[in-house]
Parts: sequence; structure tokens; C-alpha cells
Amino acid sequence: QVQLVESGGGLVQPGGSLRLSCAASGSIFSIHSMGWYRQAPGKQRELVAVIIEGAGTNYADSVKGRFTISRDNAKNTVYLQMNSLKPEDTAVYYCMLTMNWSTYWGQGTQVTVSS
Repeated sequence: QVQLVESGGGLVQPGGSLRLSCAASGSIFSIHSMGWYRQAPGKQRELVAVIIEGAGTNYADSVKGRFTISRDNAKNTVYLQMNSLKPEDTAVYYCMLTMNWSTYWGQGTQVTVSS
């Protein structure tokens, strides 16, 4: 099985920064993609950013220019650097990994942007 453990969430003021990390462990091989989704109260879960093996990165329009996704292949870890945070970025952020036609999710980490 695969386990995803997220860290780095918290409370930050508007305009501030946070860095999320997600470490994958278990039977990991031939990763197709790793990325981040988020879900705000009363809203559907939405894609934030993803790294697709051999195809690069995709970002939601709402975070382009503010968020950067990166991956350390040796550590099976994906990061999300979030800058210029806005109150509308407040949500639970979930790490996602796809491998061998299966999708795995982390438990989620809360990000709250408020003054």
C-alpha cells in the first residue's frame, strides 16, 4: 500500500507564504503524477497543481504566478510553495499520487489565510 503524509499547513496572514510537503511511502514505483488538491467549506475538491511524469506541471488559473509545485524524486516527496496567499486560498489541502491506474490521497492539511 501507499501512504501519503502532508505537513506545513497553518494560519497565515494575507500576503504571507506557506510551504506544504507530502512524503510518500510504501510500495512506490512508476509514479504517474503527484500533486495537490484543495477543498474549501461547501465547495468541491479542486486541482491546485500537479506534476505529471514526462509532461511537466499544471496549475489552477487561480494560483498561477503565486504557487510553485516541485518534487524530490529521491525522497518521493512533493512540495507546494504558496506565496501571496489570499483569504480565498483557505481550504484543506490534499496530496495526491497516481500510480498503476490507482489514486492515493493524504489525510489533508488545513491552510487558513486570515488577518
